[in-house]
Amino acid sequence: MSKFTPKDPDFSDRVRDSFSRQKFMDFIGARIETVEPGYCEVVVPFKPELTQQHGFFHGGITGAIADNAAGYASFSLMPADATILTTEYKINLISPAKGDALIARARVKKPGRTLTVVEADVFARDGDKETAVAHMLATMLCLHGKEDKAGAVSDA
Repeated sequence: MSKFTPKDPDFSDRVRDSFSRQKFMDFIGARIETVEPGYCEVVVPFKPELTQQHGFFHGGITGAIADNAAGYASFSLMPADATILTTEYKINLISPAKGDALIARARVKKPGRTLTVVEADVFARDGDKETAVAHMLATMLCLHGKEDKAGAVSDA
């Protein structure tokens, strides 16, 4: 159970709606598996088109799903009249990402009114086995009074 209380009781629908508008996530086949207050899990199935020259998931895919999981873990705690942007992240790629899927699990470490610190771990799933492939630390920016829709942050 989460140790956080969301500011928006409809946080799960809002998170899933926002994620559904991300064309890149749709393009790579990613989906939100779980969203709870301060937690989000994003999964992307293996496709050869998502690999680098050695056949592993590309680091860009690993970073993208970690960033999304971190962002939506943070977004789950934000008020209904806010949207989110990533302000920075650092990712360590710690093992080749090979398997039938990548799973990014993100947890809010320190929520704030404007900035939220989030950690994300990415695992490669191969059958029943999961291998840690990346660790991310990210800072997310809450944009108060900005509707979460296309073009809403053009004047941020």
